[in-house]
Amino acid sequence: MNIEKTGAVVIGAGVVGLACARELAGRGVETIIVERHETFGQETSSRNSEVIHAGLYYPTGSLKARLCVEGNRALYAYCAERGIAHRRCGKLIVAASDAQLDYLRTLQEQAAGNGVDDTRLLDAGEAVRMEPALRCAAALHSPSTGIVDSHALMLALLGDAESRGAMFAPNTVVRAIGAGDGAIRLTLDSAGETLLLDADTVINAAGLSAVALARTVPGYPAARLPRAWLAKGNYYALAGRSPFSRLIYPVPEAGGLGVHLTLDLGGQARFGPDVEWIETIDYGVDPRRAERFYAEVRKYWPGLPDDSLQPAYSGIRPKIASPGAPNADFAIQGPAEHGIAGLINLFGIESPGLTACLPLAAYACDRLRD
Repeated sequence: MNIEKTGAVVIGAGVVGLACARELAGRGVETIIVERHETFGQETSSRNSEVIHAGLYYPTGSLKARLCVEGNRALYAYCAERGIAHRRCGKLIVAASDAQLDYLRTLQEQAAGNGVDDTRLLDAGEAVRMEPALRCAAALHSPSTGIVDSHALMLALLGDAESRGAMFAPNTVVRAIGAGDGAIRLTLDSAGETLLLDADTVINAAGLSAVALARTVPGYPAARLPRAWLAKGNYYALAGRSPFSRLIYPVPEAGGLGVHLTLDLGGQARFGPDVEWIETIDYGVDPRRAERFYAEVRKYWPGLPDDSLQPAYSGIRPKIASPGAPNADFAIQGPAEHGIAGLINLFGIESPGLTACLPLAAYACDRLRD
């Protein structure tokens, strides 16, 4: 069997994988993007809130905090440069009662520690003047939060990568990662045909499958492999016009940021995601789960009409923290962690992965120098 050779392979054509391919190709590395689906962005990258996060929530000094804050600035600049539809609409994190005011103050301090210095605490009157349909005890305004057309973003990243010489290989499944002749050998399945590909560099950006793929690597230290968990988030669309012009977030819940109101670029409102821990990948949205949404949303929008929420879509977060545990940081493992030259594994790349995609890609590629 013939063995093809290349400089680098990126496994997974989600937003982070595409950003990594763009980065590698921009550094003059011959790069192939391997994707098991028929096109890019078919999993987590296209099943989210499409929010450009500011970097408020993440522990200071964590990768999520650093890369989100840097990514926020980089992504706005990239979207403006490339004509990608986006809007800096801002968001309000709302306290439903006085008991939650301390959380907002703590969150503002956390944001400042992360380098986000444009947030402002609002009393109820100020918040309602900004969003008349809102009910709250207070709110924290984040003006640098926004929304983006994630499909257009991924299309631009792929276009950049290809213009720099990268090649996109859809409908190609990675069966195993092993050792080749002085390289990393990938066993691929493309249209029912088994192919062998040797690469000097492999970036495992397979999202929901990243941990399972790393488990196929001979000699990979078991202690370095996190356990993968699947946290499904369901979204429901609002029938009719939204009364809000900004994103509305409640105080976060375990595993996520609560049932929040987000907007698409056409102004359509949707609510979610919730947190539903699952064992196998399933994107179905149960209409009955909307019953809980009404109660949660009416804590900040009491005017939500009955029977106005319709199942929209769902996404699955590639978690590496168990249910009930604190959210884990991004886990980017290079040769310094696992001892295998040329291999970078990206584990637990959930939110704010979309916001952080550009600096995250540069950080991952820099790890190859370790």
